[in-house]
Order: sequence, then structure tokens, then C-alpha cells
Amino acid sequence: MSHAGNILGLPELEVERVDRNDSIEVYARPKRRPSCIHCQHPKVRIKATHERTLKHTRQGNQVMTLHLKTPKYHCPQCGRYFRHRFQGVRPRYRSSDAFRLEVFEAHDGGVTQRKLARTHDMSPATVERWYQGQCRLRLSEMSNRPCPRVLGIDEHFFSRKRGYATTMVDLKNHKVFDVVLGRSELSLRRYLRALPGKENVQVVVMDLSETYRSIVRRYFPNATIVADRFHVIRLVNQHLLKAWQGYDPEGRKHRGLVSLMRRHQWRLTDEQRENLGRYLDDYPVLKALYAAKQQLNRLLLLRSLNRKKAKQLLPQLLSLIEDLAASPLHRLARTLKSWLEPIVSMWRFTKTNGITEGFHNKMEMMSRRAYGFRNFENYRLRVLTHCGWDGIINRV
Repeated sequence: MSHAGNILGLPELEVERVDRNDSIEVYARPKRRPSCIHCQHPKVRIKATHERTLKHTRQGNQVMTLHLKTPKYHCPQCGRYFRHRFQGVRPRYRSSDAFRLEVFEAHDGGVTQRKLARTHDMSPATVERWYQGQCRLRLSEMSNRPCPRVLGIDEHFFSRKRGYATTMVDLKNHKVFDVVLGRSELSLRRYLRALPGKENVQVVVMDLSETYRSIVRRYFPNATIVADRFHVIRLVNQHLLKAWQGYDPEGRKHRGLVSLMRRHQWRLTDEQRENLGRYLDDYPVLKALYAAKQQLNRLLLLRSLNRKKAKQLLPQLLSLIEDLAASPLHRLARTLKSWLEPIVSMWRFTKTNGITEGFHNKMEMMSRRAYGFRNFENYRLRVLTHCGWDGIINRV
């Protein structure tokens, strides 16, 4: 018994002969007659036979071409006609599913369309069409997926003509949930209204964006807003550096001092702490602001606190914000008061938008490798393929 059909990946074929020249020509036919696809009658007759020519997988540096004898059957019971259907070969296609998947995986792995066109004897436009077809197939499989419980929302730059896009990430499973063009409530309204399962979202992690906060309150009613810890710490440092500009403009330009002022005090060496202390002794107000900033950062960096511990630390945070309100950092105090509930929620949760920022770096690398995208849907397909469904490639 020949096992050539199993080696080819099409076990129902019986290979008649193989010709090897510039390419591999395989001539095969079905092993047995099937039952009627309409009435399941076991005995059908062959009315006619035609030959199908299609590309199969490559062996070495040669493309394999299959020449299949395809019978046309007639069922004596129901009187209907049908053609033989091969497993792994779609009707009227001129290539097998295995060949298409091989091209998709190669292009997804970084092989250019021009090189694939040369090695697989096809056009670059066909490579792009097959790639987008596989991506759309994945997208259709995941189109009805529910919203994740822990959602991260942030914006990233797409193009100068189209502006910014909004990224939504499943922070629990570390996958991109979706990418939508726009960052305003007007541009996202249509998408969010049709989004299924919005009530399943319990936590939304975001930066201190008033636009996104209003969007979450309106379209995710059951979600708790958690501020991103990195953006809160950066906001505190920015306000301190801006206040520093008013006391010592020349010292503000010193790169070594700027580095010391930005870093946490407990991460400085003894020598660095001593040098910074000598500088701050000349500016008492700035020294007080620096001490308040360090105390505030210690509170903001706390995480995984239980309800009782968070309740005990809340008066200390409120007292510190009140002190800042009567200082040159009054704008910072006003912002912290406005975002007090999301900031306090950071104590209870460990998730941050660092995962989202990492995906943004990956998206930027994809755009650079493609020399930019003009079509946003093509960009979205690439992002969801690389960042959203890495685990289902074997099911496509």
C-alpha cells in the first residue's frame, strides 16, 4: 500500500506518477468513490472526469504542482450531480490550503512579498491577498469574543493624515483586544455602541485623560477606573521640574541635577544624596517641594493593599494633597483631587498600562518595517495578527 498520499498531506489521494524537472509534477486521483453528498447514497457512478491543476507545498527549492483527476458523480437515487471534493482543497481554488498557509506563515515571519513571489512562483499581489484573507479568517473567528474583564486603554500615533488611534488591550491575557481609529468620543461612538459585552468589563486602566475617563463612564458602566501608575509619577515629576524653573533656571538646565531630581530618593547612592542635599540647602522652598514629592511618590507606588490598609493611608494622602494646594504645586494638587478615586484604586490593583505601551512599541516596529500604512484596516489586521491571536494559528 502506497503512503504517498499521507506524505503529501492529502491522505485520500492515490499517486499515479511523479515527474521531476524544473518543478515537481504529481499526478494523482481519488482512492475511492464517496457517498452522495446530498442523500448519502453509497453507490454513485462516474459521469465524467476533468483534471484540476493546483500548487501544493514546496519540497526543497521546487514548487510541487498537483494534477488531480476529478470525477463528476451522478447519484441514481436522488438524480443529482456533484464533483469530487478533496480534503484540504477548496472548490475552484488553484492552490491547496497547505500551500496558502505556508505562504502566510513565511510572510508573517518577515519574508518579503518579492522574495515569496520569486520562490513560490506567484505575484506579490497574490501574497498580500492571501495574507489578508488569512487575517480576516482569524478576525471572523474572534469577532464575537466578549470584552475582557481587565481592559487597558491608551492612544498611539498612526499617521499624519489619519491622526491617532485607540488601543484596547486585554491586560489579563496580554493580548490586543482591538485597535480603533480616533481618540475622541465622537470618533469612537459608533464602535463603542456596537461593542458586545461592555458590561463584562470590571477594571479599566488608563492614563490621566479626561476624554477616556468620560468614555469609560458612559460606555463601561460597571468598570472601575484605575490610573496608570507610570503616568501619575511622571505628572508629579513634571510639575516639580516646572516649579524648579522659577527658582533656579540655570540649575534646571544641568543634566546631572535633573537626573537626581527625577529619581526616587531611596535609589540614590550616599554620594548622590549628599550632593543633592548641598544644592537644595540653597533653596529652602525647593527643598520642601522635593521632600513632599518623595513622600507622595512613596504613597503612589504602593500596590496590592487590602481595603483596611488603603483606608488607613487615605487621610495621609489627603493631607499631603492639601499641603500641595497651598504651595507652588497647587495645579498638581488640583489634578490629584480630580483623579483621587482612580489614584486610590492603584493601591488595590497591580495591573498597569505597561503591557499596552509594550504593544505600542511593537506596532511602531511594524509600521517602520512596512514604511508606514495608508490603509488603517490593513494596519489593524497586522496588529491583531501579531499581537492578538498568536495562539490560534494552528486552527486556521
